[in-house]
Amino acid sequence: MEKHFIGIEIGGTKLQIVAGAIRGGITERRRFAVDPARGAGGIRAQLQDGLATLRSRVSAEAIGVGFGGPVDWRSGKICRSHQISGWSEFDLASWIRQQWDLPIIVDNDANVAALGEAWHGAGRAANPVFYVTLGSGAGGGFIVDGEIYHGAPPGEAEIGHIRLDKNGQTLEERCSGWAVDRRIRNEISVSQDGPLAQLAAAAPGGEARFLGQALAQKDALAEKILNDVADDLGFGLSHATHLFHPQTIVLGGGLSLLGEPLRAAVERRLRGYIMEAFQPGPTVALAQLAEDAVPIGALELARSINASGAV
Repeated sequence: MEKHFIGIEIGGTKLQIVAGAIRGGITERRRFAVDPARGAGGIRAQLQDGLATLRSRVSAEAIGVGFGGPVDWRSGKICRSHQISGWSEFDLASWIRQQWDLPIIVDNDANVAALGEAWHGAGRAANPVFYVTLGSGAGGGFIVDGEIYHGAPPGEAEIGHIRLDKNGQTLEERCSGWAVDRRIRNEISVSQDGPLAQLAAAAPGGEARFLGQALAQKDALAEKILNDVADDLGFGLSHATHLFHPQTIVLGGGLSLLGEPLRAAVERRLRGYIMEAFQPGPTVALAQLAEDAVPIGALELARSINASGAV
């Protein structure tokens, strides 16, 4: 009989708790919207309810967790959340073990999403795999021989904090979802001509969501912003390429929903920044697991600790 595992995603906007026999995918799911005003305590109440429901329905072997913020993956303690108050120094692994006494491991959500994409998504035929998520921030994960690469504490594959110049401008400040929103607002404050400006002006907030629609209409401003983001991202990823030489780079997060225009532009710009000896460089691919990247990665994480006998 195939073993079953529990995967948990704890983010700033949603909580997902899934069960699955990893080779067969997700078989059970509980999904909750996160209310930031309720803080970490509100998420823990939702998590307790979801775990109780699954515990009555599923016989599981281990639990994997992807948390939206820096964690001490060795101990399972949360360092902090940049979005939800009440998580700092919280021993999440011990708390979950009180709800369900199983082997458990907690890791950063970008690392866990990278694991999901490397095993079951866009990077499954490649090794190593570098994953970058472009959403409320810009995060990264690096998978070598099917396992998450952790640098010396507190190091991780923090692509978002790579500096693009000596003045301290970071990749996150240029390529995250909020950074693209800001670019669009700045541009349309000067001129409101064209589809992107009109769409964004009519519905302020989250302006990046209109890029795809504007690109389909060949809007000049949308194409300019896409090329600027792709150039910054390609430059940042060239550093990861020269250091780690991934076979595949996977683009995830909300901005990756722009699809092929973003993928092709990033791959083209990346090649322009890679030294000749390393050409043509890694394949750039779009994430395939969508909002299941962290839950599926968490299932894979749980499977790996169960196989190793870790607790």
